[in-house]
Amino acid sequence: MFGEPIEQVKNGVQMLVSALRQDPYALETAFLSVITFDSKADEKVKLTELTAFQIPALTAQGSTALGDALRLVAESASSQLAKSTSTTKGDWKPMVFLMTDGAPTDDWQKGLARFQQEKWGVVVGCAVNNGDISALKQICGESVVRLDTSDASAMAKFFKWVSASVSSNSKAVETAGKEVEGLDQLPPPPPEIKVVV
Repeated sequence: MFGEPIEQVKNGVQMLVSALRQDPYALETAFLSVITFDSKADEKVKLTELTAFQIPALTAQGSTALGDALRLVAESASSQLAKSTSTTKGDWKPMVFLMTDGAPTDDWQKGLARFQQEKWGVVVGCAVNNGDISALKQICGESVVRLDTSDASAMAKFFKWVSASVSSNSKAVETAGKEVEGLDQLPPPPPEIKVVV
């Protein structure tokens, strides 16, 4: 992504953080991390509690190192999440939202193999414009959505839906001790977000 689409992503992240900070359940349970990928993956923000999260500078150019991103997400989760032991409850399984407007340009299957070694809650892939839906389906299973445009309205609706999804997971964790594990357990997406079948 570059130009207007990356600007809309920046605005979307701002909206996401703002909405989650108004949700008492999310304030108790949600931590955020941002990993970007173009020619290589980069962890812009390590897993950070919502109140301390600072929105990073986002830029994009070059190719689509999806495999490198999947590897980095897995390694970050492995090193930053508290594991359950026989005496303590670890962190809940993370939700992953993966957005791309391209096709992988690296050995993404190798990154996928590393990604699949970790335990995840729901993993949602979003193909923007001509993003590679077939790769996202291999990563996310049936939890793939599509945005046919990257304009301000569509991106705003996507990030609003993401914030509602994180909030619903936070509420489920806090009130029922259960976490969301599939797209069907998330709030229904608005019409601009097409569920890929």
